[in-house]
Amino acid sequence: MSKTIGVLTSGGDAPGMNAAVRAVARAAIRKGFKVLGIRRGYNGLINGDMIELTERSVSDIIQRGGTILYTARCPEFRYEEGLQKAKKQCIEAGLNGIVVIGGDGSFRGAADLSARGIPCVGLPGTIDNDIACTEYTIGYDTAMNTAMEMVDKLRDTAQSHDRCSVVEVMGRNAGYIAVNTGVAVGATYIITKEVPYSIDEVCNKMLQTRKTGKQHFIIVVAEGIGNSVEIAKQIEEKTGIESRATILGHVQRGGSPTVRDRVVASQMGYYAVELLEKGIGNRVVGMKDNKIVDFDIQEALKMKKPFEIDLYNIAQEISF
Repeated sequence: MSKTIGVLTSGGDAPGMNAAVRAVARAAIRKGFKVLGIRRGYNGLINGDMIELTERSVSDIIQRGGTILYTARCPEFRYEEGLQKAKKQCIEAGLNGIVVIGGDGSFRGAADLSARGIPCVGLPGTIDNDIACTEYTIGYDTAMNTAMEMVDKLRDTAQSHDRCSVVEVMGRNAGYIAVNTGVAVGATYIITKEVPYSIDEVCNKMLQTRKTGKQHFIIVVAEGIGNSVEIAKQIEEKTGIESRATILGHVQRGGSPTVRDRVVASQMGYYAVELLEKGIGNRVVGMKDNKIVDFDIQEALKMKKPFEIDLYNIAQEISF
């Protein structure tokens, strides 16, 4: 009797999730498994919203942003009653394992389900790159490239008006998108939660830079800091330089995934199926030293991720 595995996407959507779904489905089918796509995350699991994925049903999705399986939050899954409903659905559907594509919250659900006898393997899918056990998360590269392209467009208008453009990028409480985007666009200053800052320091750097002949400025602000409109207002008051705030928002989550996101998602999806083929669950797939590896979910959730302080310092040194 052939095994059946499920795949779901949970939490925030990220470019490359479809590439991961495709890889999971194709790898599992190649190994003789039946594959069920679980729609709308753990909600779909609890409610039995599943469709069979075939070789052809996952064709032409690798280039699409978002997730064909949809995604949703599921508060019910945090409680035993919800977990038991999900387990019952898994048994009725004959699921021998599930690949869960999402972030830390999704992995906690995968750990809870694994503890109740349904082996789960997590894939890190979030644009924030804030999952500690992995150097890279699916969607991160696309989000950074989107942010960079948007800031490049904003620079054109900032340059035309001798303005300061304060740009808020996503990343939740992590500053990884902010620091990489800031370096890529030559931002005058990058503001993140990981490094203390003062508005006076930002303004002084702008004024010193203006003495060298520069008349327009880009300030990149991480989502965890927020208050971009207020920061722009303070800059204008303290420097006399006209300043405008732009919050890029969810546009960073969309769009066709980059080569890196498609490739990494495919590698991780294939690896997850190999684990489930061996009956191994309660694992998170990640990247270490550019190689695909896996960790115990509980251990992964306890890890801390260092901020890219060297890159931040380089940005501060070369942006003037």
